[in-house]
Amino acid sequence: MSYLFILLAGYILGSIPSGLIIGKIFFHTDLRHYGSHNIGATNAWRVLGKKAGFWVFAFDFLKGAAGVLIGMYVGAAGSGQASAYALILGGIMAIIGHSCSLFLAFKGGKGVATGLGVITMLMPQAALCVFVLWFIIVLFTRYVSLASMIAAVSVPLQACYWDEPWQYIIFGILAAAFVIYRHRENIHRLMNGNESKINFSGR
Repeated sequence: MSYLFILLAGYILGSIPSGLIIGKIFFHTDLRHYGSHNIGATNAWRVLGKKAGFWVFAFDFLKGAAGVLIGMYVGAAGSGQASAYALILGGIMAIIGHSCSLFLAFKGGKGVATGLGVITMLMPQAALCVFVLWFIIVLFTRYVSLASMIAAVSVPLQACYWDEPWQYIIFGILAAAFVIYRHRENIHRLMNGNESKINFSGR
């Protein structure tokens, strides 16, 4: 029963469409109708400005962190190994909820910010390295999608480097594959040379 609760709670929490809510309440704009039509932080930055992008990123990040916390508290009574599974389950369901939201006909964002929230709770040292890598790539290329995919691939490598539990390494591999899959349209645009670049000035 505890794992079922973690699964449902993590998914419902992740399903909260932060970008859609912030866009509609504070900017009277439905992000699904503008830019890339995505409700994530990058499209919020492009369409609504850098402040909106920051807050969407922050709330999506917190959804991932909260998913792990749900697993932490609900699975606290189990063994160390069971607790690791509980943490990962809560985090994975938050990512799935964000990307396949219950409130958006099972559509949503690409899971990058939410995934970073999960990784930060599970592997803070690895998360810091992943974020720095992402930031450097964005800074020099201005391709958020490229930076996100490379950073995602680095997660299991960072997990190995920091000698994290094998469950976290497997999670990193699955999360990286999921992020790349969610960016499949971006991959085509990158290959065709028509992928949008981020404007650092925002609005």
